[in-house]
Amino acid sequence: MTEKLTIHDYPLAEKRPDLVRGKRGKSPDDITLASVIDGEITMEDLRITATALLQQAEIARAASRDTLAANFERAAEMVAVPEDTMMRVYELLRPGRATSKTVLLDAARELQERYSATRLAEFVTEAADVYEQRGLFKNRF
Repeated sequence: MTEKLTIHDYPLAEKRPDLVRGKRGKSPDDITLASVIDGEITMEDLRITATALLQQAEIARAASRDTLAANFERAAEMVAVPEDTMMRVYELLRPGRATSKTVLLDAARELQERYSATRLAEFVTEAADVYEQRGLFKNRF
């Protein structure tokens, strides 16, 4: 069983560096100027991982910051979603960009089915309901 993280573990890089790893398993200590010059470090080593974001969520929840924890959990799902898809969904979420509730629901379905991004899909579905209630599907641009 994995030890639960607490507020005393924040910031992880300082308090629990043993837990901090990039996608390819590199630790922050592995990232040096020499390793970059030698080509041993790639962008994958510098990007945040879903694991790191879920660890941050756990710490936020331990601090009774449930909304922040939920944001970290959604962010953890974003790691697996291609940037162009995220930017398209982001654009649809801007008021006046999506022309109907169906457009947002289709985006939510894609997030769920293609990327298993359940929390993101729920967020977009909730937005679709709110936008419908507030009349935000008018094409503004």
